Amino acid sequence: MTEYLMLRARALLDRTRVLDFLPLLATRLYLVPVFWMAGTQKLGHFESTVEWFGNPEWGLGLPFPTVMAALAGGTEVVGAIALLLGLGVRWISLPLMVTMIVAIATVHWENGWNAIASSANPEIAERLERARAILQEYGNYDWLTAKGQFVILQNGVEFAVTYLIMLGVLFFFGAGRWVSIDHWVARWLDSRA
Repeated sequence: MTEYLMLRARALLDRTRVLDFLPLLATRLYLVPVFWMAGTQKLGHFESTVEWFGNPEWGLGLPFPTVMAALAGGTEVVGAIALLLGLGVRWISLPLMVTMIVAIATVHWENGWNAIASSANPEIAERLERARAILQEYGNYDWLTAKGQFVILQNGVEFAVTYLIMLGVLFFFGAGRWVSIDHWVARWLDSRA
């Protein structure tokens, strides 16, 4: 009886595989605006991006900053379009993962894990309270906080590592079925083989 129930439960779960394309589609669509905004920001403000990439005092101090800025911005823009269309997803995931690894190592690593600083930390709580007091005295605090609370950006590796893991999933599993050009190209190639 137990074996029968286990087999039935497995059969029920296996029926959900008809929707197995949805997590890969959701992953792709989640990453599209992330890389589109990052890439268009870099390319739209190219000179300041090159300065930031190259300056060792207040920037990243990377070698060949013009080349690096063009590669990073271009990869992110092309990657966003490829992810949206589901075109060459496994291929574009590789340079996007490299971009994330470089960002983790050069921008985020020294800031620890958290993207947003924890207000449980007494130093952070004190800074937030002082900022609130200034805004309440000199600004329209209700309007400023109507869409959410103020936070202190810690800029740690949290988001970049999350994107890296998501790209790893896309690299190994691809764009998914039905809602990707990769799927239809593969079907066409298989039909010709």
